[in-house]
Amino acid sequence: MARIWILGGGLIGCGWAAAFAGASHEVTVIDPDPAVADRIATVRAQALPVLQGLGTLSPDATTPRHVATAAEAGPPPVLVQENLPERLDLKRRALAALEPHLADDTIIASSSSGLSPDDMAEGLARPERLLIAHPCNPPYLMPVVELSGGTRTAPEVVARASDLFRTMGKTVLTLTRPVPGHLVNRLQAALWREAVHLASEGIASLADIEQAVIQGLAPRWCIVGPSTVFHLAGAEGGIGRFVDALGPEFERWWATLGDPRLDAATRARLVSGMAEADPRPVAEIAASRDAGLTELMVFLSKKEATPHNDTPRGNQG
Repeated sequence: MARIWILGGGLIGCGWAAAFAGASHEVTVIDPDPAVADRIATVRAQALPVLQGLGTLSPDATTPRHVATAAEAGPPPVLVQENLPERLDLKRRALAALEPHLADDTIIASSSSGLSPDDMAEGLARPERLLIAHPCNPPYLMPVVELSGGTRTAPEVVARASDLFRTMGKTVLTLTRPVPGHLVNRLQAALWREAVHLASEGIASLADIEQAVIQGLAPRWCIVGPSTVFHLAGAEGGIGRFVDALGPEFERWWATLGDPRLDAATRARLVSGMAEADPRPVAEIAASRDAGLTELMVFLSKKEATPHNDTPRGNQG
């Protein structure tokens, strides 16, 4: 069991708190907002059946506690998971104020989805201990954590963070250098950009665009990645044969991909399109997502345990 501090008690911070506590770590959430205590309890209640279903709930699971300041948090932690809004000035000030309360070897991990670890480390006495540890949301459900160190981040800090997350059952993706959006969000942004383009141009309804991903892309992507899809489509010749046959056609498609702007008209189309595609309250959609993804993650974990030579082969294009 490790001592973990969560800096910032928003949706991501409370999700991280539930994940760490579910893995039996001693968790303290630091946030001056008194409403955070109720949010922690609410998110933990949502997370417990998910963690139980995934098989990642420790029999020694703990309950996160809430304090207003680092001075109230007690002994220094092994790791701080920072989850403040995406404002560089805010993060710098908060981390500089937090650092005197930390041990020399405390890891500072940021959930930032796009800021540079080098920029965030400015002003720290020990910048070598800061890295990005970006989760997919919600952190108690989704397995991926993306690690990205800066030019001053010590390799052993990345290794220690990786070990801690892996012991929680996380899938750790380590970038060789920082890039805005890391891996998951950059891939997600590329797909969403084209979805917004297709919707804003009236080429298809947002409901049909959602179904194109849910029914057409997502099922295969649960088992193989986008390059493997085309590797299989190349049959015996693999991805080399596929590129030879259809590479020019894909380049033609790439040249016609959209470059939309999230202006007022596009925003209005997305809002009305979502209302048509799924009119349920957001909380109800999220609960349905959590329940469905829990079952899916359990299935995928069993699939990963199957030897690769038992995996069916064939044209999957």
